[in-house]
Amino acid sequence: MFLSNKLTLTAIALIAISTGPLLGQKAPAKPKPLVTNLYTADPSAHVFNGKIYIYPSHDIEANVPEDDEGGHFNMRDYHVFSMDNINGKVTDHGVALDIKTIPWAGRQLWAPDAAYKNGTYYLYFPVKDKQDVFRIGVATSKSPTGPFKPQPKPIPGSYSIDPAVFTDTDGKSYMYFGGIWGGQLQRWHTGKYDASLKTDLKKDKEPALTAKVARMSNDMLTFDEPVRDVKILDKNGKPLLGGDHDRRFFEGAWMHKYKGTYYFSYSTGDTHYLAYATSKSPYGPFTYQGTFMKPVTGWTTHHSIVEFNGKWYIFYHDVELSGKTHLRNIKVRELKRNADGSIQLITP
Repeated sequence: MFLSNKLTLTAIALIAISTGPLLGQKAPAKPKPLVTNLYTADPSAHVFNGKIYIYPSHDIEANVPEDDEGGHFNMRDYHVFSMDNINGKVTDHGVALDIKTIPWAGRQLWAPDAAYKNGTYYLYFPVKDKQDVFRIGVATSKSPTGPFKPQPKPIPGSYSIDPAVFTDTDGKSYMYFGGIWGGQLQRWHTGKYDASLKTDLKKDKEPALTAKVARMSNDMLTFDEPVRDVKILDKNGKPLLGGDHDRRFFEGAWMHKYKGTYYFSYSTGDTHYLAYATSKSPYGPFTYQGTFMKPVTGWTTHHSIVEFNGKWYIFYHDVELSGKTHLRNIKVRELKRNADGSIQLITP
């Protein structure tokens, strides 16, 4: 959802130029923003009932000064969008959840996710409580477009940001979550909240802070077990270190499964790559495989990956419409793989 240590749009543009197509090669078609009537980011895409539903953040101009903790990302509601096909019309179903209806919420309704089970749709959302601590809440609806009714309290034991819920082929569901710096994950490294830790721990030679995972209860409203670390290892089986900014986890976790392998993908945050690691278990440990998307304009990209009609797609955001890092627009493009299952590199 958010990062600091800013790259300028000019620097990223130079990266794009230097990695563009060779002379004589035709550049791929540039994806267009899916939504232009408002600003959207962090798109969580799912296929329900044969349609694509997108659950993004709703960026607004909140007139809040920019800071390293993302105070200028002061979102207040969510819209749900749907598509009958990948190149088709995008329908805005209006406000699905408003911060005013969440009893425990304070401010900053950041990147959500959605799930379906037992005839109910679930919308998971991070928002700061009235003590300015990020927690993760859940709201329910009988429709994928809402409106969603929030539970009266956050999920017990939840914290930080960027919930991503993955339901496996055996019906078990897992939540992956966490984001450092503005996402506050570093403040929980001892198991208790420490407001004095404003940024990463900066322990470059120690295993990096990483995402969290917990299996969900059958009713999808609580964790069914203690939260555990998502361990990401290099090809030699050693943990990625805190100083390894091109590979380490920062925020924006996503899980998908392809031919029996679990793909844990995430943003490196302050270096603006999307990276992935694989495992034979939803808990990991995951082996780092590489970068699969280079930086977009507008810092990091919080993404989702979904299969639809036999092809795989990545939903992401950039700032084509506004040129401002806090006013983003969502996009989609095909995600392609090599014969060994590795993901081909995307240069946006």
